[in-house]
Amino acid sequence: MLITPRPGPTPGPTAAAHDRLYRTMRLRIMHGELRPAQALTLRGIGKEFGLSMTPVREALRRLVAEGALTLSASGRVSTPELTNERIEELAALRALLEPELASRALPRAHLALIDRLQSINATIADMNTLKDASSYIRTNLEFHRALYLRAQAPAMLALTETVWLQLGPTMGMLYHRLQRQESPYHHKLIISALRAGDEPSLRLAVRTDVTQGLRLLAQ
Repeated sequence: MLITPRPGPTPGPTAAAHDRLYRTMRLRIMHGELRPAQALTLRGIGKEFGLSMTPVREALRRLVAEGALTLSASGRVSTPELTNERIEELAALRALLEPELASRALPRAHLALIDRLQSINATIADMNTLKDASSYIRTNLEFHRALYLRAQAPAMLALTETVWLQLGPTMGMLYHRLQRQESPYHHKLIISALRAGDEPSLRLAVRTDVTQGLRLLAQ
């Protein structure tokens, strides 16, 4: 005898508003649109998005739990200002997770994916011409996500995106410090390794790409 589970309650408008705000703020932080140590207020966010305090509070609570925001003892919410040790730790996590994702994606890296990665990399060069830090970071992450999705390792990708989220404001600062003029050199090496089916070269190119700039910050 089959037992049909009773459907749960339909999310109300407050829950839907909280989820939309959470996703919007999450992308803003991940793409470096907010500076390190930038303070956020419930009132300010509520006014910007036309929301009451309840959905704003819930969205920020989720972001604090993910490490995207910090909550002080006094209740002040801000983006994290990472210490050198914390940058080194997050860079080490990227060095562990992302080459493994790329390696798992390699057997499924068909020509259509390689063509897409080349197209994204050309867009990254355009973002540099425009000096658009947020769009650069967004497109750079799109390059990596497009590759890692082929790994079919959702738990590993979720961990990686949490690291990206915690690094977002710092990546915005890094972009302005490095003053990039073209698409990332190591992206070209990643594409070449994919074409050749060369796993060791792919791992090295990904590891260098995702850690080189961060390690400069931590010096």
